[in-house]
Amino acid sequence: MFLFLRHGQAKNNVEQILAGRKTGYPLTDQGIEQAEKIADFLKPFNISTIYSSPIERAEQTTSIVAKKLGLDYRIDERLTEIDMGPLSGMTFNDMFARHGNIFLKFYEGHPVIEKNGIESFSSIKKRVLDLVGYCSERYHDEDILFVTHMDPIKSMLSTVMQLKPESLYELIIRNASLTMFKKEKSSLSIISINSMYPERYQKE
Repeated sequence: MFLFLRHGQAKNNVEQILAGRKTGYPLTDQGIEQAEKIADFLKPFNISTIYSSPIERAEQTTSIVAKKLGLDYRIDERLTEIDMGPLSGMTFNDMFARHGNIFLKFYEGHPVIEKNGIESFSSIKKRVLDLVGYCSERYHDEDILFVTHMDPIKSMLSTVMQLKPESLYELIIRNASLTMFKKEKSSLSIISINSMYPERYQKE
């Protein structure tokens, strides 16, 4: 199986900031706790390899999980966050005031995305699928963990489910939640979305 884990709650999530690839947005205390607990949730799986986004909040999550599982991990740029261009560091409120619903426009492939130097959703999909394809050929009957961000996970879901922009916009991937896929013959099927340790469901 391919297990995609979104990083734990980070400073930018709480402050509603478009962090993009900027530094200075580590996990919060709650995010650290989430990472520790999801690591325990992952222990029954047959995880042999962990790949991580290089972004601070993702690698911090990976480090916590890998230590608990007794595994090393590899950094892979294909799991990195969106390049938000000049919007990096902007608050959600400022972004909506200046550009309208940039999130929906992102999934629609609106010209404002390219104009502002923001990485396209199709570009994210291409790099994530490239890594999954590589792992499909390299690993057999093993569970591979990818620690990444919301939109790389959405790109996987979009590939399998052919989601429309409106559906992608409405879909929330929770911090420190698992979205799992299984390779069946030549295609992928979805095992779960937003899997978490039990006590989180009522809180979310």
